[in-house]
Amino acid sequence: MRIIDLNADMGEYANEAEEENEAAIMPLVSSCSIACGGHAGDEDTMRATAKRAKVHDVGIGAHPSYPDREGFGRRSLLFDDDHLLSALKGQIAALKIILDEEDAPLAHVKPHGALYNDAARELSLARLVAEAAHDILEGGAILVGPPGSALEAAAKEKELRFAAEGFVDRLYRASGALTPRSEPGAVLADMAARAEQALAIAQGGELSASDGSLIIAAHTLCIHSDSPGAAETAKAVRSALERAGFSIRSFA
Repeated sequence: MRIIDLNADMGEYANEAEEENEAAIMPLVSSCSIACGGHAGDEDTMRATAKRAKVHDVGIGAHPSYPDREGFGRRSLLFDDDHLLSALKGQIAALKIILDEEDAPLAHVKPHGALYNDAARELSLARLVAEAAHDILEGGAILVGPPGSALEAAAKEKELRFAAEGFVDRLYRASGALTPRSEPGAVLADMAARAEQALAIAQGGELSASDGSLIIAAHTLCIHSDSPGAAETAKAVRSALERAGFSIRSFA
């Protein structure tokens, strides 16, 4: 049986309705990345999300970002290396403390938003993320990022496991980069198109891109919990994958 991980970014909610949406998604995924204070999240949201993940046997990772709550971590910002490394380690450590108290393991680190995109291109940034992932756990955490990216190269340098990620609800460019959210159609709105893209990535098939086509080899598929219809997407994607013979399991 073929295996694929289905993940969602969690702990980013700001109200009860958003929390209920995340709660509906959690039983449908096999891994989650929890916001740990950089762009969203605090001790209460981290703990509540970790408890929910543990109930549903969902693998837990940290979702650090540029320190930018005002911009929700979606702006590329300049920080000196020491400051950014300290911020990333602090975010991951804050979640790790809570997970230790809840007797739940920290499996992976996945950067958020602009940091994810920047570190995918820039090896210097990727090395900072990899260092934070390596130093916070004995033996290091699994690093998550785009296949063939600088994050994958940095993980190899640090002798970290790397989980290549594909997105089910975002339009790609032929280069493998995501189409910026500012452009029309950057977020796939059609539920069937999301399920179709998820299945194509999992099977190593060809995807339609904004400027051509591409093939993505991934270990894990991401559903953005804050995208409209995220819970319905998770159901549709999981159903399509299972019908195609995939077992949904955490990459950890």
